[in-house]
Amino acid sequence: MSYLYRGIGRPQAARHKRAAHTQAKRGGKDYINPTRFVKSASFQQAEAYVPLHTFSDFKVNTILQTNIQTKGFTTPSPIQDQAIPEGLAGRDIIGIANTGTGKTLAFAVPVLQSLMADRSAHVLILAPTRELASQIEEECKSLAKGSGLYGALLIGGSSMGTQLRDLRARPSIVIGTPGRVKDHMQRGSLDLSRFSMLVLDEVDRMLDMGFVGDIRSIVGTMPASRQSFFFTATIDAKVNSLIRDFSRDPVTISVKTGETADMVEQTVISYTDKADRLNRLHDLLLKAPKTLIFDDMQHSVERLSKELQARGFQADAIHGGKTQGQRQRALNKFKANETMILVATDVAARGIDVSDITHVINFSTPKTYDDYVHRIGRTGRAGKQGFAVTFIES
Repeated sequence: MSYLYRGIGRPQAARHKRAAHTQAKRGGKDYINPTRFVKSASFQQAEAYVPLHTFSDFKVNTILQTNIQTKGFTTPSPIQDQAIPEGLAGRDIIGIANTGTGKTLAFAVPVLQSLMADRSAHVLILAPTRELASQIEEECKSLAKGSGLYGALLIGGSSMGTQLRDLRARPSIVIGTPGRVKDHMQRGSLDLSRFSMLVLDEVDRMLDMGFVGDIRSIVGTMPASRQSFFFTATIDAKVNSLIRDFSRDPVTISVKTGETADMVEQTVISYTDKADRLNRLHDLLLKAPKTLIFDDMQHSVERLSKELQARGFQADAIHGGKTQGQRQRALNKFKANETMILVATDVAARGIDVSDITHVINFSTPKTYDDYVHRIGRTGRAGKQGFAVTFIES
């Protein structure tokens, strides 16, 4: 399949290649050979994982244990099974696992146990996007219900006044994105000198997004004698350097099983003009149960979601032009299956954590191949097959 699309011959592939070159030049995008958007899912039969623990085995506060049971958690995932005991023992942890494998609980359980055992303890949790930070906050809030622990969520797009009020209450848990956390430090509204725990979630994504300077600046103000958790899907030289600079004798737990994209059936649809592209999308959505659609610009995302609504689809939109409240409501409705189609700019590729997305559709081609991988990584998660379709002008 080096020069063929599935069912497309060499001359047609050449026309697609020329059209893709033109599109890339017009949109300020890297040229991506369209054949890279075509790949069969590869299922490797992994050995069934046999956990060493159940959640009831973990020696944690009764409130935390009750909340875990209430949420219906009984058998931990591999990353949870291996990371939670090490975290409870006070070890620094490097956790390497595919997206959608339960990393939040893997650090939340030991962190919340430490906070309940020592009311003077504080934790800073950094995430690359507002959406992921909000999801971590929701998870921590439900696990800590009834404990009296107080938290603050520091992200862009939400009220600075509310954040300042929450910080004045001296929260034990501060969750945020690097940019907004640094803003508060510069304002003098956040002092990390007494924070005894640090969590960096999706470290690789934060570095991809250019947060390395902010992270080093933030973590540099924290005590050296702290417990640190680093969770990532990939480890390269940059990620490894950052982690080694900010950890003490960490234990590395790797439960990654191939690349997330390996579980995704990838193909293309060719179109001739805007009307043809929209009609082909319509036909595709009739067969796609739960779909995330990517388009380039905020206005095009908004326009497409309204067009799909007019055609009778349950669709919503999420992009940087919406307030955080609007983005969160759209995401919550998508999670709860109140809407089955979410149209998004690339802001969503790094922040949406919805395990049952069946299809990712690239209504416009991504700027880079890395962006493409991040987009399609929203499907084919936790061992399930996903489908990715990229529209290419013929």
